Amino acid sequence: MFKKVLIANRGEIAVRIIKACQEMGVKTVAVFSEADLNSPHVELADESINLGDPTPSESYLNIAKIIKNATSVKAEAIHPGYGFLAENPDFAKACNDSGITFIGPAPEVIRLMGDKIEAKKTIEQANVPVIPGYHGVEQDLSTLLKEGKKIGFPLLVKATAGGGGKGMRIVHEESKLEQSIESAKREAKSAFGNDSIFLEQYIDKPRHIEFQILADKKGHVIHLFERECSIQRRHQKIIEETPSPALTPALREAMGKAAVAAATTVEYTNAGTIEFMVDAKHNFYFMEMNTRLQVEHPITEATTGIDLVKWQLRIASGMDLTLKQADIAQRGHALECRIYAEDPSNGFLPSIGTIEKVEIPIGPNIRNDTGVETRFVVSPYYDPMLAKLTVSSENREESINKMIWALSHYVVLGVTTNIPFLKKVLEHPEFKAGNITTHFINDYFKDWLVTKQGLPLDAIIALAVYDSLHTQRHEVVRYKEADPHSPWQHVGRWRIGV
Repeated sequence: MFKKVLIANRGEIAVRIIKACQEMGVKTVAVFSEADLNSPHVELADESINLGDPTPSESYLNIAKIIKNATSVKAEAIHPGYGFLAENPDFAKACNDSGITFIGPAPEVIRLMGDKIEAKKTIEQANVPVIPGYHGVEQDLSTLLKEGKKIGFPLLVKATAGGGGKGMRIVHEESKLEQSIESAKREAKSAFGNDSIFLEQYIDKPRHIEFQILADKKGHVIHLFERECSIQRRHQKIIEETPSPALTPALREAMGKAAVAAATTVEYTNAGTIEFMVDAKHNFYFMEMNTRLQVEHPITEATTGIDLVKWQLRIASGMDLTLKQADIAQRGHALECRIYAEDPSNGFLPSIGTIEKVEIPIGPNIRNDTGVETRFVVSPYYDPMLAKLTVSSENREESINKMIWALSHYVVLGVTTNIPFLKKVLEHPEFKAGNITTHFINDYFKDWLVTKQGLPLDAIIALAVYDSLHTQRHEVVRYKEADPHSPWQHVGRWRIGV
């Protein structure tokens, strides 16, 4: 096992990885930008390194700077988390070339699966179904128009190197195809530096269901079942659950086998996710592979009892995957909600500012993964996700009720959050019935406006208590500064629990 790991990320995922490392006796090194100087992941790590300028390109996306610092502190491995450099093959190669283990798959696999066209061609060889479409290398307009007409309408125009909905267009009629291709190419070029696109048959109102994969360096591959990720805004997930209410045992088995076959075909190692689209007739199609740890991994951990981050570390260090497919079982049901500093009633625009108070719900089988705390500043530089709230229970109905309770007792003051919106989604009859697709938000919440109301009583009390304690702490600090012989001079960072 490694002695020291550098975490090339920030926020809740950096905290999550640091805790797993420390539980395994592995020293941790955090990196941070000036905007994250007082972030929890910096305080939690054994060592921390200031990357300087908060601009992502100068901090969390700066490969040379991260490698140099990892070498200087003698880190044996780097965990990329998710986002930033997690799926950058050049970063993985730079780690390996510097004698540092990249905790993830090989650079060649990241590059292959990052190219949507080549990925689909490769996965087809494993007899895994893919969505019918044009995945060719010819990118001239005449070829794309001709292939689009062959596919028929509606169809989907997608960027080869895309993600998060960028470079994606739905085309309902032939007259709109040329314009959609050109605009998708421009957007893809701007976002990814690559204007290649592909065309696919458009599947109306599908489900987005993914399978978690673990694979060691000796070719042993298993899946840890599915995650339903259909509740999305702007093509980004906000609520995930497992098991999926849509899968029969037979369909679950077929999709699990397909996921393992896909990972085996590309000689995948470490943790990854095979993402599928499932239509109304329960036909499933390979969509893409995420070659990293997923944001929503906690719900898999909650229902399988397997710590994915610890297994990432074990596999990367050369240990065999001792888990057997027959031994993996789903127990109960789990839900995750992503808590964002954003305004759902205003196009989900980010809410920038200082968090004046955070109160998290506490109870059996309630997990809060967070990288923020009171007085944390939500900056414009990074994704505004504050936390991930996970609950688990014996069945789906109980999980939904528990999540609604937990969200009702989750207090964030100082910035606007999506907590009221998440509650409304969970309370919707169609969600409770399991009738969900990737169009759920547009179908039922397109013009949603938060009901203006006063703060709940517990939030008012929490803020009053915080103000009182904050004042007391300043009094203690003033006394400490006034008396150099005070025992307070010898006390480190402390925190009052409420």
